[in-house]
Amino acid sequence: MRIDVLTLFPEMFDALNASLTGKAREKGLYELHCHNIRDYSKDKHKKCDDAPFGGGAGMVMMPQPIHDCIAAVDPCHEAKRIYLSPRGKVLTQSFVRELSALPRLLLLCGHYEGVDQRVLDLDIDMELSVGDYILSGGEIPAMTVIDSVLRYVPDVLGNSESTVDESFSQPLLEYPQYTRPQEFCGMCVPEVLVSGDHAKVDVWRREQSLAITRANRPDLLNK
Repeated sequence: MRIDVLTLFPEMFDALNASLTGKAREKGLYELHCHNIRDYSKDKHKKCDDAPFGGGAGMVMMPQPIHDCIAAVDPCHEAKRIYLSPRGKVLTQSFVRELSALPRLLLLCGHYEGVDQRVLDLDIDMELSVGDYILSGGEIPAMTVIDSVLRYVPDVLGNSESTVDESFSQPLLEYPQYTRPQEFCGMCVPEVLVSGDHAKVDVWRREQSLAITRANRPDLLNK
């Protein structure tokens, strides 16, 4: 998989050089290319934003630098082009799996009050939100998309079954997890988990998942 990121702040993506995403990149399991939108600005000061028509607070990212950057990075429109936006379709685990099956993604990170609508109409396939809240830019949402998608790329996770039982891979939230020591600060691991009875363990985990989902996300039970 190849992922291209268009951003005003490419240095923010250095965080992906750590942990699983960094190891996966070192192994050649995916390619990450960050492109500075300012490099494509025709303004002598590399300006990429201006005041919005109609008035209003803040600035809007200009279409020209973004359009030219996309044309240079993906001239044949081989990538799924996504603009990270709070007004977009909300990211779900099922859509993460869909994205992971694609050979190439292009992620546009907005800033300020957003992006000129014309470049979205010309060059972007869809808008995608990571939740019902506002961030200062699209970089953190883009990293969220990258991290979640890479978990489904073969060999990125050490154990391919890790994505099977975790929250949102199934309709229910994940059950509690325990490891050694068996007793910690006076609290013991539930007896069923050390019983060796796998059938009882499965029942316990299902019951715990139901209880946690009912308490924290009852809307998921309707699914």
